[in-house]
Amino acid sequence: MTAPRIDLDTAAPGVYPAMAAFDTAARAGVDPVLGELVRIRASQLNGCAFCLDMHTRAALKAGEGQHRLDALAAWRESPLFTGAERAALDLTESMTLIAGSGVSEEVVAAAAEHFDEAALAALVWVIAAVNTWNRVAVAAALRPPG
Repeated sequence: MTAPRIDLDTAAPGVYPAMAAFDTAARAGVDPVLGELVRIRASQLNGCAFCLDMHTRAALKAGEGQHRLDALAAWRESPLFTGAERAALDLTESMTLIAGSGVSEEVVAAAAEHFDEAALAALVWVIAAVNTWNRVAVAAALRPPG
């Protein structure tokens, strides 16, 4: 495994623990399997191999099946995902690709049909957190364990 480009822990001590605390707080309000599906989808879109590896393993450990993980990149065409999962994945894509067209009222309204306000807020924070983690991991050139 090659070394990361930036030793983030040494160069900016205190930031990682703060980010980890933020991530832990965000995760508290989201179902573990749904949270991993969201984190995997964002990581796919962001091209983050490190996070894809970590969250795929976590999803399997949380009880997700390999079959659904294999279909996740094409979730819109797959019958394997529930309405709530679809709404969460659509929100994930909108937030991850926010520069393209923002997050529409329709996307938020569809998510609100499946999640109460607290759960929807938690989901938004989880999506925000994974996008930050993806960007940091890609910038630092973190790689999954070989």
